[in-house]
Amino acid sequence: MGRNASISRETKETNINIDINLDGSGNSDIATSIPFFDHMLTLFSVHGFFDIKIKASGDTDVDFHHLVEDIGLVLGAVFSKALGDRKGILRYGEGAVPMDEALSRVTVDLSNRPYLVYNLPSKINVKGVFDAYLAKEFFRAFCVKGGLNLHINTQYGENEHHVLESIFKAMGRAMNQACTIDPKISGTLSSKGSL
Repeated sequence: MGRNASISRETKETNINIDINLDGSGNSDIATSIPFFDHMLTLFSVHGFFDIKIKASGDTDVDFHHLVEDIGLVLGAVFSKALGDRKGILRYGEGAVPMDEALSRVTVDLSNRPYLVYNLPSKINVKGVFDAYLAKEFFRAFCVKGGLNLHINTQYGENEHHVLESIFKAMGRAMNQACTIDPKISGTLSSKGSL
C-alpha cells in the first residue's frame, strides 16, 4: 500500500506543488523562494523520514504571509490525502528536540479535529524576516487542512532560529510516529470506529 500523494494549488497570490511519500527516508527537494523556510521544511522531512518535494512561489514582494500560509494548507491537505482513511495508524505522536539553548515538545493527534496550541517563551531574540509568529500561521493552516490536533510547546529558548529549528525537528518526529502503521490496529484507533 503506497502512501503517496500530490496536490497543486494556484491562486492570484501563490502557486504551490507538493508531492509526499509518508514511508520515505527523509529525502527532500524544497524550493519556496524563502531560504529559511526551505531549511525548516527540510528539517521536518529529514526528522520525519518523509520524502517531500515542494515547488512554490508567491507574492513575497508583499510579504511572506500568503506563501507560508498557503504552503501550510497544501502540505496539510497532501498529508491527509496520503493518510487516506487513516486505518491502522498510531494516530498519536510526540517528539522533543533540543537545539542549543532551546527545547521544544510537539504532540500531535491525527484526529480529523483541527486545533493548534502554540506556546513560545515570552522573550525570543528575533533575528530574521521569517519569525516565530509567521511560523504559527503555517502550523495553523497545516492543522486545518491536515485534520490534526497539534500542540507545540517550546519550554525555553532565546535564539529564534534555535527555537524554530527545535520545533520543526520535533514536529517531524511527532508526525512520523503518528503516521506509523501498527499491525495491532485493525481499523481506526478510535472508540467511535472512525476519525
